[in-house]
Amino acid sequence: MPLGQRVVLIGGGHNALVAAFYLARGGFKPLVLERREMVGGGAITEEFYPGFRASTLAHTLGPLRADIARDMQLQRFSCEILSPDPRVFAPAPDGRALFFYNDAAKTAAGIADFSEKDAGKYAEFAESLESISEVLTQLVSMTPPAVDKPSPEDFWNLFKTGRGVRRLGKEGMFNLFRWSPMAVADFVAEFFETELLRAVIAARGIFGNALGPWSAGSTAVLLLRAAADSHPVGSAAYPRGGLGSFTRALAESARGAGGEIRTDAEVEQIRIKDGAIAGVVLKGGEEIAVEAVASSVDPKRTFFHLIDPSQLDPVFANRIKNFRARGNVAKVNLALGGLPAFTALEAHEHALRALSGRIHIGPDIDYLERAFDNSKYGEFSKAPYLDVTIPTILDPALAPDGKQVLSAYVQFAPYKLKEGNWDSCRRELGLTVIKTLSTYAPNLSSLVEGVQVITPADLETCYGFTGGHVFHGELALDQLFTMRPVLDWARYKTPVRGLFLCGSGTHPGNGLTGASGANAAREIIRELR
Repeated sequence: MPLGQRVVLIGGGHNALVAAFYLARGGFKPLVLERREMVGGGAITEEFYPGFRASTLAHTLGPLRADIARDMQLQRFSCEILSPDPRVFAPAPDGRALFFYNDAAKTAAGIADFSEKDAGKYAEFAESLESISEVLTQLVSMTPPAVDKPSPEDFWNLFKTGRGVRRLGKEGMFNLFRWSPMAVADFVAEFFETELLRAVIAARGIFGNALGPWSAGSTAVLLLRAAADSHPVGSAAYPRGGLGSFTRALAESARGAGGEIRTDAEVEQIRIKDGAIAGVVLKGGEEIAVEAVASSVDPKRTFFHLIDPSQLDPVFANRIKNFRARGNVAKVNLALGGLPAFTALEAHEHALRALSGRIHIGPDIDYLERAFDNSKYGEFSKAPYLDVTIPTILDPALAPDGKQVLSAYVQFAPYKLKEGNWDSCRRELGLTVIKTLSTYAPNLSSLVEGVQVITPADLETCYGFTGGHVFHGELALDQLFTMRPVLDWARYKTPVRGLFLCGSGTHPGNGLTGASGANAAREIIRELR
């Protein structure tokens, strides 16, 4: 394909915008087609109650992979990243709390109030994660190797990764291979005895997935996330103006490189002729002739809604059908008349700063596991694990003067309920979140002025996530690396000539890092040239 040829990207999420930037920089003419009136996908800012705006779905950055951030230069487009410290405040029901700072020694000093032994172990744990993350960073930045016929580049990438593994030393290598298939509850228990400390760190291994802390392979998810941010509790950064400001900057950077972006442009069909891409048809009938398409929507939507499945190889179609993508997360945004008063912060001199990062609600491993148990039987948790932010502390323009926005991820909330439906259970879920938070901040319920509840069903119908899965598919051992989305097709290409995948349903598929988009763009450019 000659340079300058148009490549259509379906969906305007962050991965598509990253891919569009690199395609444009590579000499192609990418056209991003977004069905909604704004780009962003799961990273958007919207008004959810009069005068109150929130990062509607995702509420923290991944963070964006360092090389992508450097290349796209988002600071040129007024994208200011707010980085609270402490990153995480974790209250316990007894009124005590843990604070996780950027500085490991400062964090350890607070842990000592719970356990001197754990305080000593914390720095060791942080160092272990950091050393392993250097190896995993190589892994998430590479294209998964071909299983049957690895190329010379595949061998070179595996060699470089293997060399990194060897640098871990004998004990480090042993730990990496032993930890990956473990339940994250067992993993954190090897280091710590304090239940609250275990729970906060273990939560990284289950966030966004149908996994409990005792689920095998949940440590692999934690390690995958450590590749993006090696801090034991992960990222807590967010852009001023909400995540919509971040994706707006991505869009401007892609346009500046030569990309074109159209909103209110819903793709209704990907046309195929003789096993190859022939064009895309928009809702309304407009047809765009192309020789290549990169889909950033989830694999199931791509192959079963945008393509006639009868045109797919039956083996491949069956594998995509069995790709697990049933969501287990809901989102609740609260408009508050003032700041919640957390019991654990009454005597804390930096109470306001403590609430500026993420707030972890889930005091022990058993609490997290019980929350997961409900979802296995088609019920949402009555005592959910919550990942909470109050973004208006650092970004007061998101709400009227003196008022606050509270944003909460809710786990676990299964896509399919055993009894009733999400329309009938929506209000109850919102009340459950308020009740759960009121255990830690008794004045919360009196502050609530407005509630937005986004269920897994809403994630599918309103935001386009098939099955309501925010990562386009489970992050699990059998759906990672060379098996994401399916075995033999993990290299961003598909069995349809000229059709590529670039969304979170591809490797590494983990949050707002941009890795899937950047990796896919590299392979698309190589293939088309």
